[in-house]
Amino acid sequence: MDVVLLGPGYPGEMPLFTRGLADVGARVIGVGAQHVDALPGTARRALAEYIQIGSWGDEDAVVARVLESLRGRNVDLVETLWEPTVVAAARLREAIGAPGMRVEQARTFRDKGLMKDALDAAGIRTPRARRSTTVAGVRQAVEHIGYPIILKPIAGAGSLNTYRVEDAKDLEYALPRLAHVEEVSVEEFVDGREFTYDTVCAAGAIAFYNIAEYRPRPLVGKQVEWVSQQVISHRDPDSELLAGGRDMGEAVIRAMGYTSGFTHMEWYLTPSGEVVFGEIGARAPGARLTDLMNFSCDIDMFVGWAEAVCHGRFSQPVERRYNAAMVIKRAQGAGRITHIDGLGHLMATMGEHIVNVDLLPVGERRRDWQQTVLSDGIVVVRHPDLATTYELADRVGTELNLYAG
Repeated sequence: MDVVLLGPGYPGEMPLFTRGLADVGARVIGVGAQHVDALPGTARRALAEYIQIGSWGDEDAVVARVLESLRGRNVDLVETLWEPTVVAAARLREAIGAPGMRVEQARTFRDKGLMKDALDAAGIRTPRARRSTTVAGVRQAVEHIGYPIILKPIAGAGSLNTYRVEDAKDLEYALPRLAHVEEVSVEEFVDGREFTYDTVCAAGAIAFYNIAEYRPRPLVGKQVEWVSQQVISHRDPDSELLAGGRDMGEAVIRAMGYTSGFTHMEWYLTPSGEVVFGEIGARAPGARLTDLMNFSCDIDMFVGWAEAVCHGRFSQPVERRYNAAMVIKRAQGAGRITHIDGLGHLMATMGEHIVNVDLLPVGERRRDWQQTVLSDGIVVVRHPDLATTYELADRVGTELNLYAG
């Protein structure tokens, strides 16, 4: 089976998905903007062939380059797990005649306005929203919806270029920072806890699902530098607390007509118990959330996804053994990492529950915390009991500190 994979080397998890395809017997044809020698070794070793493009920014050129390289050949699948390439993959499928999501459906996933229209029509509770391409249109939308609101790109991913706007002063702060964005969504702010609903679909059915929780909400982590953001994969996605989100997630998958591959959905649980849809992407979650699923179940989701898209099944043995929490750390100060405090004590006192430590080493330059989700590194803990998992994650958040200078 020949599989074209857009972006085998970026973002960071993609080499592992590339390896997954090779592990289930696919002949992987990678497409990327960097030279093949610049690909991570895991991706490079899994590829049978590589097509280098000029830039992902010119979608027409990407499609033309790939089609030219594949002329006269049969390709079984075109896959991608990176948000900006979802439509390009659909265009290639249509041109080649490969099965999978078509352009109209892909655009419904990418365009938050079209997405909302589809889900509203299915009776799913979505935030009140309007879209705009002008500052005047944004102001009119705010007047209609009322403060507080969320302002974000209509085709964005995650919390990048996303602002919570409480009043007119916040609006004046956010507007110039979105001047480079062609179209924005002005949405009702939903106050509540924020969760994900992630799936792998195979042959038209949900073969695997996972629910994770953000502590605190990503917008808080994006705005407050000292926060150690947590992402917690729940051991029991069938709990009563999460039932509304799980049921909504299943309804969203049906409404969007999704049949094969990963999806990543976000949703809110309000203090009154109302469940509200956030958004959904036809892709795997970013920021190493797939790793948390692996740590929670002791499986290989990269192979599981590959088997689902290539062979229409998911045979990984799913035994939900742990809650798994990723704690994202930010260094204090500016410049290069000078020292790390607290890690030794944490390893000595709770090391049996720490399954991954990936922090910037001493001497490395600190990352721009406003431009990267994973900041200056992560620590992952896991435990069968959810309350204990919260406690372990909180200890990492408060007792582990990185310093830069």
